[in-house]
Amino acid sequence: MDNGLRVNLSLDRTVPVVSVNLWYGVGSRNERPGRTGFAHLFEHMMFQGSAHVPKNRHFELIERAGGSLNATTWFDRTNYFETVPSHHLELALWLESDRLGWMLPAMTAEKLENQRDVVLNEKRQRYENQPYGDWDEHMQAMLFPPSHPYHHTVIGATEDIEAATLEDVAEFFETFYVPNNAVLTLCGDFDREHALDAVRRWFGDIPPGAPPPPLPGEPDVDPVLGEEVRRRLEADVPLPRVILGMRVPPFTDERFHTAEVAGAVLGTGRASRLYRRLVREQRIAKDAVAYVFPLVTGASMMLVWATGVKGVDEETLEAALAAELEALADVGADEVERAVTLTVARVVRSLEQAGERADLLSMYDTIFDDPARVNVEIERLHAVSVDDVRAFAEAFLGRDNRAVLTYVPRTEEP
Repeated sequence: MDNGLRVNLSLDRTVPVVSVNLWYGVGSRNERPGRTGFAHLFEHMMFQGSAHVPKNRHFELIERAGGSLNATTWFDRTNYFETVPSHHLELALWLESDRLGWMLPAMTAEKLENQRDVVLNEKRQRYENQPYGDWDEHMQAMLFPPSHPYHHTVIGATEDIEAATLEDVAEFFETFYVPNNAVLTLCGDFDREHALDAVRRWFGDIPPGAPPPPLPGEPDVDPVLGEEVRRRLEADVPLPRVILGMRVPPFTDERFHTAEVAGAVLGTGRASRLYRRLVREQRIAKDAVAYVFPLVTGASMMLVWATGVKGVDEETLEAALAAELEALADVGADEVERAVTLTVARVVRSLEQAGERADLLSMYDTIFDDPARVNVEIERLHAVSVDDVRAFAEAFLGRDNRAVLTYVPRTEEP
């Protein structure tokens, strides 16, 4: 559009619903030192009403219409989404446009204080008082240097959230919540011309903002850590857990699909290497997980972890995890084929759902400026070969690229 808003339409008349998905190119990576947690705090503020929508009315109106809605904040973006019956498309468009174009007049110190408390309570419940809940704070600090945008957590530091002022929040909004930093996707049952006309009507008068500022700090990092770093924590946890973290190519790198497949070989399903070896055969762990984060700034990260059963020490867990990582250099063709099939199935399931498909289109437009990339992701996954996975393991899963985070139950004082 003339104001820079990018719009994607994906028709699907299978079910009489439409999903409205809005991505903003702002996440925790955009936060300056001393201002961490702002992206997530602002996600909460966006539901506190706008110039023409009273506080909490966004939820009320969508749910009364039979729809659902939510929002999430992550390292590289913040997204807002609704799925409503098709005839309520303009309701969702109006609500999203009002808080994009007319949010500031409704901001108050009382709302900020209220949502600050909500966020800090969420931080206490999900991170500080949850067993193993602060793993991301430690792992991000181990994998990324203080100058890197991923060094701090998405939830942010308590002292930064407490120090946020109404002026800070307004500045954040004016910097990042502008049409030229957003992607709007409609997916589902609608008439194309009517939908375009409605989008122009509701969003066309919102003026563009200045181009978003460059990322703070130093986004570029070495492809691998170059060493093994360790942190051992005695905490209020019931069982030992060992988490191994590695830098891997970012989501924008062609090798990321290989990282995804390697992660699936290790940790997807009960036939995966980690579950089969550590849980079923050796019986030293109650769970075993592998996950690759689709991050885009300099490097991404791959995590594997295992939670030990009672009586198993952390050294045994770490040795077993490390052995499976290193053995991936000899992965077999059948394992890679299984991992590709499982990963493709996950993509297909996402494409079958209007809300998930809308989110994927917004993602590919925001990150690659190419929403049609969604149509070739399956081909890219099928192209991953045994040699690719072996080369990935050799390059990224060695001891020179490993952060070892260990949780052990706190020792009771006599």
